[in-house]
Amino acid sequence: MSIFDNEDEFYMQQALREARAARDEEEIPIGAVIVCDGQIIARAHNNTERLHDVTAHAEMVAFTAAANTLGSKYLPECTLYVTVEPCPMCAGAAGWVQIGRIVYGARDEKRGFEKLGRGMLHPKTVVTSGVLEEECAELMKEFFKGRR
Repeated sequence: MSIFDNEDEFYMQQALREARAARDEEEIPIGAVIVCDGQIIARAHNNTERLHDVTAHAEMVAFTAAANTLGSKYLPECTLYVTVEPCPMCAGAAGWVQIGRIVYGARDEKRGFEKLGRGMLHPKTVVTSGVLEEECAELMKEFFKGRR
């Protein structure tokens, strides 16, 4: 049995769908969904190449979509599911939106926010890592292997 509950794995599978959509668009394959009250209220994947915008990370796009859906700039009752550990920019934005929980799959040893500590997050934000980690990491490895 997994150390994660089926709900986390279900929503991470949804984020993986988004990551595959990013890959198919030749974007770095990172996907995100935001869940509130058991409903997915935002889906996103990286759009940095298509938009020519280095800030168009999956998390940033998802935060905007979720805020628009809820009509609020704060998301304390929501959970962000993202396939790869957020970068410091996205973690900072997570702090500003006061996201209630972050669940990510694969670690980002080079650019992940955990290297800098969790101080950029809202103090009440709960972080869970490693959900479907192997599947999330493999998607990234395959993408970059094809680029080298």
